[in-house]
Amino acid sequence: MLFDTHMHTCFSTDSKMKIDEAVMKGKELGIGITITEHMDIFYPEPLSFVFDVDQYFAAYNQYRSESVLLGIEIGMRADCIEENCRIVEKYPFDYVIGSVHILDNIDIYAAEFYQGKSKQDVYRHYFATMLECIKCYDGIHSLGHIDYIARYARFADPEVYYHEFKEQIDEVLIVLANKGKALEINTRRLDRKESIEILLPIYQRFYELGGRMVTVGSDAHRMTEVGRGLEVGQEIADRSQLKVVYFKDGKPHYVKV
Repeated sequence: MLFDTHMHTCFSTDSKMKIDEAVMKGKELGIGITITEHMDIFYPEPLSFVFDVDQYFAAYNQYRSESVLLGIEIGMRADCIEENCRIVEKYPFDYVIGSVHILDNIDIYAAEFYQGKSKQDVYRHYFATMLECIKCYDGIHSLGHIDYIARYARFADPEVYYHEFKEQIDEVLIVLANKGKALEINTRRLDRKESIEILLPIYQRFYELGGRMVTVGSDAHRMTEVGRGLEVGQEIADRSQLKVVYFKDGKPHYVKV
């Protein structure tokens, strides 16, 4: 069974989707789903992008099954490693995504973050921060959306080109491969063929450096987005010789297609 391993319901600050809607869409598509609510401790706006994990499990455990799994997306930062790790260790998450959403205590989404900075400087800082975090966050199962910054960067061409940042990206991929972690194929931006071809070298390089597993997730915030682009993610994995997995009880399960 294919799994959409990245989506947000109403426990996430930026989503209003109800779990019933996600479950319904998963059944309609014949896929499994993993809920991965945002937990960005020390987010610049107090009480945003954090949630009560006890309430989360109390509300959602009844939905848990072979095709509905419960995870979390941790916003990785160097100043809250202990707090994040404590949450991951305390609760029975099926799956933990580690992502970088914040640089210098500013959301990457914010336009002011890019003012007066070059793309080279910003992206090198982004990958350096990512590297620092994945070295420390052993409890994650997959690195989320390595190209996240390309969604919001205020540059004429925000794409992440492997050849431009080869050294920085390789450092990240080597650590992931050596730790046996997965690399996410986030399909949110993969509705354009150009984006697929631009990102493909990163995943092919991950295989060359010893990586073997990828997760595929839509990053859905609405019911209509659940399952979006899973076939594209599978194509990228196949072209990169990587195996698509989903995590249940913290263990990888290979997807058979």
